[in-house]
Amino acid sequence: MTPITTTAELAAACRTLAEAPFVTVDTEFIRETTFWPELCLVQMASDDLAVLVDPMAEGIDLAPFFALMRDEKVVKVFHAARQDIEIIYKLSGSVPAPLFDSQVAAMVCGFGESVAYDQLVARTTDGRIDKTSRFTDWRRRPLSDQQLSYALADVTYLRDVYRVLKGRIEAEGRERWLDEEMAILASPDVYDVHPDDAWKRLKMRARKPIELAVLKEVAAWREREARSRNVPRGRIIKDDALYEIAQQQPRDEAAMARLRALPKGFERSSAGAQLLAAVARAFAIPKSELPPIPRQPNYPEGTAAAVEFLKVLLKIVVDEEGVAAKLITSTDDLEKLAAEGAKADVPAMQGWRRKLFGDRALDLLAGRAALCFRNGKVAVVSL
Repeated sequence: MTPITTTAELAAACRTLAEAPFVTVDTEFIRETTFWPELCLVQMASDDLAVLVDPMAEGIDLAPFFALMRDEKVVKVFHAARQDIEIIYKLSGSVPAPLFDSQVAAMVCGFGESVAYDQLVARTTDGRIDKTSRFTDWRRRPLSDQQLSYALADVTYLRDVYRVLKGRIEAEGRERWLDEEMAILASPDVYDVHPDDAWKRLKMRARKPIELAVLKEVAAWREREARSRNVPRGRIIKDDALYEIAQQQPRDEAAMARLRALPKGFERSSAGAQLLAAVARAFAIPKSELPPIPRQPNYPEGTAAAVEFLKVLLKIVVDEEGVAAKLITSTDDLEKLAAEGAKADVPAMQGWRRKLFGDRALDLLAGRAALCFRNGKVAVVSL
C-alpha cells in the first residue's frame, strides 16, 4: 500500500474517515536521538478505509489529520495511547477526543496489566501480528512493503479488538470505569510537563532541603536545555551527574572539576557555568522557603500485616471481577487504607472502586469479614 504524501490526499481521506463512528489510529516514530519524538508514519482505519500517511513527505500539511483528531463525533481508538497522543499534542496543541485506549480497556476486561498489542489481537480476534518490522528505522525512505503491511496491521486488527472490548465493557456495565481512565489520558497536563517538575522523574532521595533545592534547579536547567536543543536529556548531562551536583553543591569551577560524574574540562564550558548558576539560585532561596524533604509516613504498628491481608483480598477481587489490580489500587494506597481506614483519601475509597474493593477492605480491617481457605482456595467470609 502506498502512503499518502500530499495534503489534498490527506484531506480527502480524513473527510471519509470523519463519516465513521470510530477511527483506529497508530503512529510510528523515532526518539532515540532527539528529545521530542520525530513522527515518521501515521496509520488510520475505519470499516471502509485504511490509510497510511507519510508526515515526512515534502510539503504535506497534517492539519486535516489534526482536525479529525479533534472531531468530537468520531471516537479515536489507540492501543497504549500515551506516546501517540504526546506526539499529536506536541504538533497540534490538542489532545485527540473522544478517546478509547484498548490497552486500558483490556485491563477493565481482565486481560491483565499492560497487555501487549499482539497478545491482545491473538486473544480477541485469533489474528497474528508479524513482529519482524517492529524495530526498524521509520525515517528511512522508501519504506518496504513488509514495513507498510506491518504498520497497517496495527490499525486494521484494532477495529475488531475495539468491538470486542467495547462489547464486553458495555455488557458488564463498566463504561464509567473506562471513562475515568480516559479522562486522565485526555488531560493536556499529562503531556506538557513543566521543566520545574523535571526532578520528579529522578530516583535520587535527597537527605537535606538544600540538596532537593539544588536537584530541582539543575534538573530544570537540563530539561530546558534538552528541549531547546531537541536532544535526549542524557546528552546534556547524565542523571548520575545531577545526583552528584545535588549532593556536593559545587559553588565554583574548582569544586565542579572535582566531580567524578562530569567529563574533564566540563567546568570551563558554558554548560558548566549555567550549572553553577543553577546551584547559586538554589542557595539564594531563603532557608525558610527551601523545599521540605518528603518523608515516609509513620504508620501505626500492624499496618504491614494488614496490607498483606488487603493484598490477598485484592487478588480475590481481581479473580472474581476480571479487572487488573492496577486499575483498583496500588501498594502505597493499600498502606494508607490499612492505616487510616475509611478516612484514607485514595481512589479505592471512591466510586466504583469502593463498591468493588474498598467496602470489602473496610469490613476485613474492622473484623466484620475474614479470610479462610475453602475448597482449595482463599475466600472471604462475613462474620
